[in-house]
Amino acid sequence: MEPKRAEIIAETLEGMILDGTFADGARLDEVQLAARFEVSRTPIREAFQRLALSGLVEQIPRRGVFVRQPGPVELIEMFEVMAGMEAICARLAARRISDMALEEMRAVNAACQEAVLAGDTDLYYRENERFHHMLYRQSGNGFLEQECLRLHRRLKPFRRLQLRLRGRLRQSMAEHEAVVDALAAGDEDRAAVAIHAHVAVQGEKFHHLMASLKPAAE
Repeated sequence: MEPKRAEIIAETLEGMILDGTFADGARLDEVQLAARFEVSRTPIREAFQRLALSGLVEQIPRRGVFVRQPGPVELIEMFEVMAGMEAICARLAARRISDMALEEMRAVNAACQEAVLAGDTDLYYRENERFHHMLYRQSGNGFLEQECLRLHRRLKPFRRLQLRLRGRLRQSMAEHEAVVDALAAGDEDRAAVAIHAHVAVQGEKFHHLMASLKPAAE
């Protein structure tokens, strides 16, 4: 129960950081949060560790845990790198992916589609995460996979946030299908272009993400 509870608490705190309830630089009090969530301090500490992995908090020895919001430039730079790394994964996967893995990715897409029809952003994000992790694995490059997983964890709250843009779930779903079609065709260029456009934060997604982060920055 503890790991699951910690995950729920981490996601709740993530939302409170992103909506400005906890401002940039604010200290998160372990004792107060344990009382607020009616849990021991252990799941709170585990939640802090999860938030630290995504870079939303900084744990400073003997001082405590503090909220750390990335600035717009840093955030966009990270998304640029993420899009480039996933494009490399797609190129490699287009050469190496197995028929079984393609069917698994189609099954994940089917689960994503169910989440779209239900309007369930959180469920879609979980299935979306599986989709991307499978792409990393199918690159056949273990080092690249680990680097992608590391940056994916760092960007997790912001990737989830941009899915709340009206119409974004259906758009994301269509982009997933384009990626799988390109992989099935063995088309490296098309697969790379499709996943890069899917991950990059630009245009409407950029404006939505920045607008969502404004309360926390003020």
